Amino acid sequence: MAASLDGGWSWVIVLASFMAQLLAFGSPQAVGVLYPEWLNAFHEGKGMTAWVGSLVSGVALIASPLCSACVDNFGARPVTIFSGVMVAGGLMLSAFAPNVSFLIFSYGIVVGIGCGLVYAATLTITCQYFDKRRGLALGIVTTGTSAGGFLYATAQNELIELLGLDGCLLIVGALALNLMACAGPMRPLNLPGYYLKQKAALEHKDGPLYEKPIVIIETSAADSSAHKSPVKELLISMETGEPGAEPVCTQVVRVIKRRLRPHADYLHTMAEYFQDRTFTAFCISIFLFSLGAFPPVLFMEDVAQSEGLIEHVAIIPLVSIVAVATGMGKLVLGALVDVRWVSGLLLYALTVICSGVALLLVPGWKSYVGLQVLSAALGFFSGNWSLTSYITTRIVGIERLGQAHGVLMCFGGFGIMLGPPVVGWFFDWTQSYDLAFYFSGSCVVLGGVILFLAALPCWDQREKASNVPAVDPDKQSLSDCDKVASVA
Repeated sequence: MAASLDGGWSWVIVLASFMAQLLAFGSPQAVGVLYPEWLNAFHEGKGMTAWVGSLVSGVALIASPLCSACVDNFGARPVTIFSGVMVAGGLMLSAFAPNVSFLIFSYGIVVGIGCGLVYAATLTITCQYFDKRRGLALGIVTTGTSAGGFLYATAQNELIELLGLDGCLLIVGALALNLMACAGPMRPLNLPGYYLKQKAALEHKDGPLYEKPIVIIETSAADSSAHKSPVKELLISMETGEPGAEPVCTQVVRVIKRRLRPHADYLHTMAEYFQDRTFTAFCISIFLFSLGAFPPVLFMEDVAQSEGLIEHVAIIPLVSIVAVATGMGKLVLGALVDVRWVSGLLLYALTVICSGVALLLVPGWKSYVGLQVLSAALGFFSGNWSLTSYITTRIVGIERLGQAHGVLMCFGGFGIMLGPPVVGWFFDWTQSYDLAFYFSGSCVVLGGVILFLAALPCWDQREKASNVPAVDPDKQSLSDCDKVASVA
């Protein structure tokens, strides 16, 4: 396994994962182009219509714990194949949507779950194949979403002009079927949990795969005790009425507890994550960042049209500028985090704060060039999404990456799901985006400050100092001199 890490096939995995994220997230990342078309087609409020774009990304992240469990049990390849069916089916179904409520289901939920499966599968398989260059590899893979947003923004704009909104969604859905081809190179290093369970069951099975209940009851005690499941053991004891046996209610409770024990262990592990100060602050920061930083991707084109800066969508939409800058940010930040003296947490907190400052500047810049500059800045700092898997691995370890990253993305999903509707309601209330962007920028800055304070090294030094036993005054004075000398 060690020979496969960072090797030649690892970069094939990176290419396949890059293309998978490009095909799956291309249309959701460029949903800002579809948003004005849906407003004109269905004549709903901006807050109601914004649920479509927010749910497709929010559901993808909220379903991350479930998607990560699917990848752990079935592997990245089957999950990616199934996600291709989900994404393509949801996009094609959206072409026949009669109203926004149907779009919320077909585009927001169905496509969102498919994108969540692709995201979990590609990040998990990439982390398994890389060790030394994991940050760079994750940066390249997650750049696929940005490349997809850039290409699909222009492509969807042209397809709408040529074929209309329905034809555009049908073509984009057909392209998403290529996700099945991207799943081919995703060869697992270790057998997934489902196959291990099946292999263990077949190895410990001496008799045929199917046995009649009467055969199980008539076997000897020494032979049957090794093969009885809790349910079979309960039914046999109830049928035979053995003397001295436990009451039926007690046996039922024992069987239920045995079945629920894995779920209890799962919840206990999640509770352990939140006992870590850094992980808890990271979850809060992800939620606030997603709440405030995602709406510009959806509303930036509508902001330019509402201010009268452009009459129609430009040849290179603002969404495309955000996507290109995000891709550059993912590559730069992914390579930078691999540097030994760079702290991933502090780097992420710095990018979050800078994103919040850029959002606060949007209401003050009333020119299209200013919106282009701010879109590029927001896109570059939003590239910090490529650092989430790397930072999570540093906090909890590679063994617990799937579960912990799923919990983290769940927080981000709730923020993305709530952000655009809140911004849309602000506009419906005030007929202006100014107050909405002030709210978004404040949330993002607050999230960055919380994570920055939690990641300061002084907290670790205090914890170490509280665990150090008392020493003699002479030794303490000597150690203080050593500390002064080291600082000097």
